[in-house]
Amino acid sequence: MKNIKKNGIILSIITILVLVLVIKDDFSSILQLFQNANIFWIFLAVLMQAGLLFFETLAFHQILKSYKKNYLFRNTLKLDLITKFFNGITPFSTGGQPMQVYYLKKEGFRLTKATNAIMQNFILYQTALITVGLVALALNHHYNYFAQVPILKQLITIGFLLNTLVMVLLFVVSFSSSFNKFIIDKAIRLLHKIGIIKKKEETREKWLERCNDFHEGATYIKEHKLLCFKGYIYNILGLLCSYAIPFFIAKSMDSTATILLIPTIVATSYVNVMGAFVPIPGASGGIEYGFLQFFGNFISGSLLSATLLIWRTITYYIPMIVGAVVMNMRKDG
Repeated sequence: MKNIKKNGIILSIITILVLVLVIKDDFSSILQLFQNANIFWIFLAVLMQAGLLFFETLAFHQILKSYKKNYLFRNTLKLDLITKFFNGITPFSTGGQPMQVYYLKKEGFRLTKATNAIMQNFILYQTALITVGLVALALNHHYNYFAQVPILKQLITIGFLLNTLVMVLLFVVSFSSSFNKFIIDKAIRLLHKIGIIKKKEETREKWLERCNDFHEGATYIKEHKLLCFKGYIYNILGLLCSYAIPFFIAKSMDSTATILLIPTIVATSYVNVMGAFVPIPGASGGIEYGFLQFFGNFISGSLLSATLLIWRTITYYIPMIVGAVVMNMRKDG
């Protein structure tokens, strides 16, 4: 809780600074755009965020239900909302998974089953993320959406290559227990020799246990191919809903804006990749910079700033606040 409070203070300060930087030169124009925004288009943007939440929950719920048949969809939905709070308040979104283990254990899941379900869901989500990302890369390579800022194209290519490498390593760790043991033994022996690791055997057992969690998750995927394929598709649909949101926001304030749906999905995919490398809760600062740079190819001025503010509110601040409320409403929260 101390870390959450500290991260909350850091997040608040950065949010205020970003807000000041974004609106300081166009405050009256941005306010005018807000006042004249078409509520129907805003509703569609909110609906897309709800679609993300629905498909994410659906993907995770079918895994949880395979372990506990009477587990309710609304419980998974609450869990997903609370996850958004913990992911939003911690650097690199690291707080969500430990919290999921904690709540699932409270709801009657054995620790091993809870951990396995979370690992399986993580593998499916990462696979969907890389799939959408690679399609976005291919589309941009063909249509060259961001010709004005070639450095961004290079940075994002590196980002997706790194994400793909992580995904490949994740699959190797998941499907090859002998390889895991070999790498862990060699790495821990080396780190022990140079004095970084003190308790050699204890550290070895911890890492082997973590790798076994991934391995069991992968075994589950092999044994439940159809169920996991559905989860993979649900995650892709959720990502597409999320990535389309800026299109509806921009159209709500300027129906003649020169922004199209497919380039919007590509740009949002790129923005999220940039945000993944920012070690601040919510990737604040970095993700706003990425948004302005990428979407500056399609829209500009006060419309760009206003779209950014509404996008962050719908996709980050509101889900995090709702997650905090849901967490505090729970009896065990």
